[in-house]
Amino acid sequence: MLVIGCSGSGKSTLAQRLSARLGLPYVSMDRAFFWLPGWRSRERGEIRAMIARAVAQERWIMDGTSPGTMDLRLPRADLVLWLRLPRLLCIARVVLRRIRYAGRSRPEMADDCPEKIDLEFLRYIWNFEKDEVPEVLEGIVKHGPDVPVFVLDSRRDAGALLALLERRDTD
Repeated sequence: MLVIGCSGSGKSTLAQRLSARLGLPYVSMDRAFFWLPGWRSRERGEIRAMIARAVAQERWIMDGTSPGTMDLRLPRADLVLWLRLPRLLCIARVVLRRIRYAGRSRPEMADDCPEKIDLEFLRYIWNFEKDEVPEVLEGIVKHGPDVPVFVLDSRRDAGALLALLERRDTD
């Protein structure tokens, strides 16, 4: 299962909760593939090889949008949850996350990658729908046309999904 969306949309939180609820191994793309300590990025070929190994496993839930790796992930996914929350909410969440993890790395991030915000990151969030979504849609059509995609466009939607799973477990 893939959980995709803009930074600050709640991908990691939702993926971790679903992982616990469904008993699926959780994979954070930021922590597992993209970042090395000190905000150093891995080489693209190494990232792709690591992703290919991870999705070869039978079961997993992976958070991260990364349109350039859809060709590896979508053919192995059975479901995509796409968080499409308003950009102002995503920015607010990133600011709150920065305050919460000031001077330290959050659990979904590689060690020694303390939470930070800069203008480039804020622009990325602000322009996500315009700049990233067309590539995400293209990847879905090209590499996962038969994979169900559920769009959650509010915090309420994500909460309802989790509540539904909780009810299922108690029935």
